[in-house]
Amino acid sequence: MAMRVLGISASPRREGNSDLLLHRALEGAAQAGGATEFLRLCDYRLEACRECYGCAATGDCAVHDDYQPLLARMLAADRLIFATPVFFMTVSAQAKLLIHRGQCLWVRKTRLHQPLFTPKRDRRGLLLAVGGSASQKQFDCVREPVRSCLRYLEVDYVGSLCVNQVDDKGAILGRPEALAEAFRLGQMLAGTGPLPSKPVRVDLF
Repeated sequence: MAMRVLGISASPRREGNSDLLLHRALEGAAQAGGATEFLRLCDYRLEACRECYGCAATGDCAVHDDYQPLLARMLAADRLIFATPVFFMTVSAQAKLLIHRGQCLWVRKTRLHQPLFTPKRDRRGLLLAVGGSASQKQFDCVREPVRSCLRYLEVDYVGSLCVNQVDDKGAILGRPEALAEAFRLGQMLAGTGPLPSKPVRVDLF
């Protein structure tokens, strides 16, 4: 059965740089035999975490909106690619909504000690991030929230591709090296080889 590769775009701008880079990574995954799917968080209605602790007893979020079907799609996937622009030195607001709603997953793992999968599945994830500034520090507070999100989804974080000085819509098309790396990393992600000894980190500054 083909690897199910889900690409999640957290950009509010349709077919912007994050979307284009994600499409390229999914093309790489498809060439490696993956069954790919693309979704935009902006197409879903997500409320913020209320910190109501309604998940404390069961590990299920008490807020009922589009998080539940999104979570079902994330849990069904074998591979996840998470793409976000950098806003104020961190992930987009759309990404933060999704990450924060993972509080129920944190409860399952740390309080209820209930694994999502028995036996453990081979699930792997990749981060793609683009930022408009020339700063090399703008990705520092992007990697860790996404890595934490993947941890509670029981997804092994295999690496990241971060590209700076990409701002105007479509500017990523002028960075062929970034598109090539996204394709390569998508291919790698869809494979079944051993996990890298440490996450792959590609910074194109």
